[in-house]
Amino acid sequence: MDKREFLRTSGAALTGCMLSRMLHAQAQPAPRTNWAGNYTYSTGNLRQPSTIEEVQSIVRECSRLRALGSRHSFNGIADSTENQVSVAALRSIDLDSAASIVTVGAGIRYGDLAPVIDAKGFALHNLASLPHISVAGAIATATHGSGLHNGNLATAVSALEFVAASGDLLHLSRDKDSDRFHGAPVHLGALGILTRITLDVQPTYPVAQTVYLDLPFAQLERHLEEIFSSGYSVSLFTDWQNSRVTQVWIKRRTDRTYDAPLGPDFFGAYRATVKMHPILGHSAEACTEQLGIPGPWYERLPHFRMNFTPSSGQELQTEYFVPIEQGYQAIRAVETLRDQITPHLFVTELRTIDSDELWMSMAYRRRSLAIHFTWKPEWPAVRTILPQIEARLKPFGARPHWAKLFTVEPAHLDSLYPRLSDFKSLAAQYDPHAKFRNQFLSTNLYSA
Repeated sequence: MDKREFLRTSGAALTGCMLSRMLHAQAQPAPRTNWAGNYTYSTGNLRQPSTIEEVQSIVRECSRLRALGSRHSFNGIADSTENQVSVAALRSIDLDSAASIVTVGAGIRYGDLAPVIDAKGFALHNLASLPHISVAGAIATATHGSGLHNGNLATAVSALEFVAASGDLLHLSRDKDSDRFHGAPVHLGALGILTRITLDVQPTYPVAQTVYLDLPFAQLERHLEEIFSSGYSVSLFTDWQNSRVTQVWIKRRTDRTYDAPLGPDFFGAYRATVKMHPILGHSAEACTEQLGIPGPWYERLPHFRMNFTPSSGQELQTEYFVPIEQGYQAIRAVETLRDQITPHLFVTELRTIDSDELWMSMAYRRRSLAIHFTWKPEWPAVRTILPQIEARLKPFGARPHWAKLFTVEPAHLDSLYPRLSDFKSLAAQYDPHAKFRNQFLSTNLYSA
C-alpha cells in the first residue's frame, strides 16, 4: 500500500459535484478523523442525506464520492478528496418474523439493532468485538467476530439495496442473483452507496463468558482447534512474551451442550476470578460481563459494552488471516518478532472465522485464524514492523483486513483473491466511470 495515504491532509473541499455545494454541503469542523484519530479525511465536504431519495440525488450530482460508515476503518478505504456520504440517518428496522430476516437502514449500528430484535425473540449469528460499528461498514470490509463455525458478519446478508453510480436504486439477493451475489456483501465501497441490508436472524439465545489466564503456546500445537471449539466464540490474547496466551475468553451458548465443562483448569490455564480487560492495566468496566454469568447474546458476544469507549481509544490496528490448519505455525512465526512487537503493542488477539463464498472476504473458501494487533498510536514504529510481520506470514498466504493498516504489495494482494477479476467486472457494471473509486482502491486493487 502507498503509505502516503496516511499523511495528514486538510483544506477546502475540491470540486466534484455538478450543482453548487453551497446548496447541499453541511459545514464540518476541521479536521475530521476516524474513530481512533489516526486518519484525517481529505475533504471537509461530508454529505448527510436523510432519505434514500436524497442519496440518489447526491450520487447523480457528484463525479467522485465515497460512503462513510461509523469511522472505524484505520486506513483510507472510506476516504475521498471530493465528497463523502454518510447514511447515518437511514435507521429503519423491519423484522419479518415468518421469514427470519431483518431489513435495516444502512446507518444502523449493531448495538442499536441487537436489543430491538432480541426483544422480539431473535438474534444474529455473530457480532464483532465492538457493537459500535455500523452494519453497512462492517459487511463492506468483512469484519467478523469469532467462532470456528461462525462466518463473518457479511455471511448473514441475504439481500442488499444500493444506489449505483447512475443514481438508480438497485437490489441484489442471495436467492435471485446466484453466484454474482457473492461479490456484493464485501464490496469495499466499490459498487455504490448502500441504503438497506437484509440479514438472516435466528431465535435468540443466552451466552455466558468465562476467562482463563496464562495458557502456554505449546498447548496450541496439538490442541488449537480443540481450544477454539471450546465455546461458541473464543478469543486468545497475548503480548507475545513468555511463550503464552495471557487471556482466553470463552463465550458459550447456554442453550447448547459442550464436550467438557469449564472447570478451574483449561489446558494449563487457570480461571480468572475477577473481570478482565484484554489489555492488562486497563479498567474492565467497559467490558462485557464475564465470570460465567449468563446474559443476552448481544451483551456477551462483543468484548466491549455499547455505552463505553471501546478497546483503548487512541490506537492502531492491523490483522492478518491465515488458514486454520497452519495457525500454530503462523503464531510461532510471528513470535520470532516478539521483542520488536511488544514495546509498541497494546495486545494481540487470535480468533477463528469459518470459511465463506464471498469473493473479497479474507476467509474466502478457507477456515481462518485471524491474528489481530492493537497497537499503541506510534505509527512510525508500527510502519517499520508491519513489513516484517507480513514477511513472516507470507508463506501462509496471509490476507490483511481491508479496513486496517497493512503494507502488502498490490501484486501480492492480487494473488490472494481468486475472484478479484470477477469483482472488478461487477464494480465496472455498477460504476463504469469509477465514481466510487478512491486512492485506496486505485492502489490496492488496480495498480498491480
